[in-house]
Amino acid sequence: MTIRRTDYTNGAAAPGVRATGGDLLPGGVIGDGRYRLLNQCGLDARGNAHLWRATDGQLRRDVALTILVGDPTDREATVAARRTLERAAHAAQFSNPSVSRVLDVLGVGTGIDPSEGVLGVVVADWSQGTDLVDLIAEHPLPPGTAARLLEPLAAAVEQGHHAGLVLGVDHPQRVAVGPTGALRLAFPGPLPQATLQDDVKGLGAVLYLLLTGRWALPGGPPTIPLAPRDQRGTPIPPHQLRPDVPLQLSELAVRAIADSSIGGIRTSSALLTLLEAAAHQAEIEEQTDLLNPVMPGNGGDATTVWTTRPVKDDGRRRKLAIGVTALTVATVGVLAWLGMQLISLFSDGSATNTAQQVSISPTAPSNGGQQPQANPPPAPKPSTPVKPDKVQVYALKGDDKDNSGSIRRLTDGNPKTIWKTATYKQPFPASREGIGIMVSFEQATKLAQLTVDSPSDGTVLEIRSAPSLDAKLDETKVIGTGTLVDGKTDIPISAPEPTQFVLVWITKLGGSGKENLSQFRDLTFASAQ
Repeated sequence: MTIRRTDYTNGAAAPGVRATGGDLLPGGVIGDGRYRLLNQCGLDARGNAHLWRATDGQLRRDVALTILVGDPTDREATVAARRTLERAAHAAQFSNPSVSRVLDVLGVGTGIDPSEGVLGVVVADWSQGTDLVDLIAEHPLPPGTAARLLEPLAAAVEQGHHAGLVLGVDHPQRVAVGPTGALRLAFPGPLPQATLQDDVKGLGAVLYLLLTGRWALPGGPPTIPLAPRDQRGTPIPPHQLRPDVPLQLSELAVRAIADSSIGGIRTSSALLTLLEAAAHQAEIEEQTDLLNPVMPGNGGDATTVWTTRPVKDDGRRRKLAIGVTALTVATVGVLAWLGMQLISLFSDGSATNTAQQVSISPTAPSNGGQQPQANPPPAPKPSTPVKPDKVQVYALKGDDKDNSGSIRRLTDGNPKTIWKTATYKQPFPASREGIGIMVSFEQATKLAQLTVDSPSDGTVLEIRSAPSLDAKLDETKVIGTGTLVDGKTDIPISAPEPTQFVLVWITKLGGSGKENLSQFRDLTFASAQ
């Protein structure tokens, strides 16, 4: 199977020409002339996100740019871009070798002119290597190698989910393959509506791609063939397309892609556990296959690279060397990751994921209220619960305040009582930009964590500090984000200063179809130590 790479750049802009949304070409500049575009690496059409390699003219290094393109008069597009920037900025505190660091976010007023058709830019570390399209261009990977290469990325997703972050591992051109063979999220910046479940599905789709050379989720690049599906719309299991794929690994890929309501894998933790077991089984089967000789000629399977007999064919010899190198590097990477986990287990604060502060470039936004902070401080450790003095429903001008009469149930300490939003036939922001819960305390308090008890899996929240109870949304600042699971969800809060007013802003409701709503049992705040 041959996969064609797309040449995204059919020309070159003159040096110094400002890049616009409809004219992103090599040589163009963006971000007040600081970043010069080199070559386009992909396009995530779901969010109109153009993925580029660029040069930072100030620090003289290559960076990865996720450029959000759209019509500035389209309210839905501008709201979506702003939320993507805020989510990316909050992820700047996240540190993992398998995820590129967010260095900067550029929005309107911080190097971006919306009249040029660019709504925002996420700047991240550049990842050396190639993309998944090149990796499987000649043929898919051996099953054991595919599973081992995916493990460190799956572990990074699990770490991010524990911190309440959605990473956006759901598009093949956002994932790069480093010189050592390790997979890395190279272009961070999750879609505004992306959930924890989308990350799990993305990992399943990446595994499916490595095993079959086909993409099994909507919105993939046209250069990769789509996965064949059965009459129910479910992707055909990889072992039916490739008999050498172990059944356990094949079922894992399909279950990760499926919705949790029909038996799909729900959490990244469960996926990682199953992936480790499936990878181990796949390696055992591959080691067993070493005893089976490969006959000379073209009778063997096109994906076979393992044999105990001398290999005289140069092509097979090259494949054998690549396969052994990839497997060795993957094994070393996994051992290194396990060592880091053991170190963190016995170090102080091992029960929590402590975010590391990221160095941000000098042009990071000053965060006047609308723009997100690209370098929020690490979340402090939670200490004692702090009870709110007042709680009320918060809505933008012209929007209804849903069920305001029962809002006090959120702080009554009784998990049997519930406050819920209205039921919307369309998800946010189609129906409205969002709805919030405004909380005030007797005095300004330095907060470390919010624990949300809710049955509404998939609800996405932004925690914002506010100057007053009736503050406008653009006067608030994001100090935490999280995606809820069914039960209790801990959301770290990174507020540099004590705050008296906190807005819990709901940007995505639970439910689906025409039944979009979220329910909450309790909100519990914890102050910093």
